[in-house]
Amino acid sequence: MGNREDLLASAARCLQEKGYGRTTARDIASGAGVSLAAIGYHYGSKDALLVEALVQAMGEWGEVIGAALSAAADVDDPRERFVRAWDAVRDSFTTHRGLWTVQFELLGQFAHLPGLPERLAGAQKAGRLGLAALFQGRAEEEDTPDELARGIFYQSLLLGQAAQWLIDPAIAPGGEEFLRGLALVSGDVLTG
Repeated sequence: MGNREDLLASAARCLQEKGYGRTTARDIASGAGVSLAAIGYHYGSKDALLVEALVQAMGEWGEVIGAALSAAADVDDPRERFVRAWDAVRDSFTTHRGLWTVQFELLGQFAHLPGLPERLAGAQKAGRLGLAALFQGRAEEEDTPDELARGIFYQSLLLGQAAQWLIDPAIAPGGEEFLRGLALVSGDVLTG
């Protein structure tokens, strides 16, 4: 690897171990075995480097969860597929705790981090469409209001599940709880 890649790998480790706010440029540079100046040369700033590391980590989590959801897609019963998919998401938090901790840490600082709002807002729509496809066990469909609505629903459940898992993994909801809640709420809303 070159200095650029070493810096990115070091920044990713720092995010996992220390979080965003406690990571210094010196931490990243020393972890990569390069000078502090290398951060500016390759990324412009520590914040830009950390944003890049976060976006990369989110992509890696997306690949992991995509594989887990693909396995659930082989289940014929849509209810069982739904339960298995949400259980797989919950289980993924164990190996990606640092990623989720950092994302929630950044919510309070969002507007003050250069480039992060734009990067995440740009990825939001694509993420929603991707989640809709993954959770339904099919290829991503064209951008339609229905697909975006499905994606918004899945994304909202995902963020809520992550937040509850971070608070206490032992009581974080899984697929069965989500399925029961969905049945109850949809019955209440649709039948009035």
